[in-house]
Amino acid sequence: MKRLNSISFRLMLSASILALTACDEPQVDALIYENVDQCKKDPLVSADECEKSFKEARAQHAAVAPKYATREDCVADFGEDKCEKAPYRTSGGGSVFMPLMMGYMMGSFMGGRRSMMSQPLYRSTQSPNMFRTADNMRAGSTTGPTKVAKSATSRPSFKTRTQSRGGFGSSGRRFGSSAT
Repeated sequence: MKRLNSISFRLMLSASILALTACDEPQVDALIYENVDQCKKDPLVSADECEKSFKEARAQHAAVAPKYATREDCVADFGEDKCEKAPYRTSGGGSVFMPLMMGYMMGSFMGGRRSMMSQPLYRSTQSPNMFRTADNMRAGSTTGPTKVAKSATSRPSFKTRTQSRGGFGSSGRRFGSSAT
């Protein structure tokens, strides 16, 4: 019994340390928008910058969005009418599905210059009010100027495998060579 309590205590201590470490991650300025029109209404950003950042995020979307071998798996993670066919197929010739882009994050501005790249954002059924990056990092729940963890601003990874259901999934199947 004493050993079990000791193990439980260690697990709780480890989880607490991990939670505190995550809270201590440096925050950086970012701008989050659901669409280009919303961005253009923000006096902090020029219309040209809004267009350029949206196009940059949209161009990445197909390559970095989570991929699913079935529409049902995608819908389970992102919701009905929030999934689309990806522009490539599995190695077996089947369709690949991915979530719709629900917004985009653009870099912080320092001295009038954008200091990080733009990227697409998604909303899962597990946290429908929270924007998430393609790598499932929290990006915030509000639009406009915000603070995000510095790790959320990293370049999203290219997805070369389809995922199983469950919060962006953890297992996968490779898709064909046309996927990259």
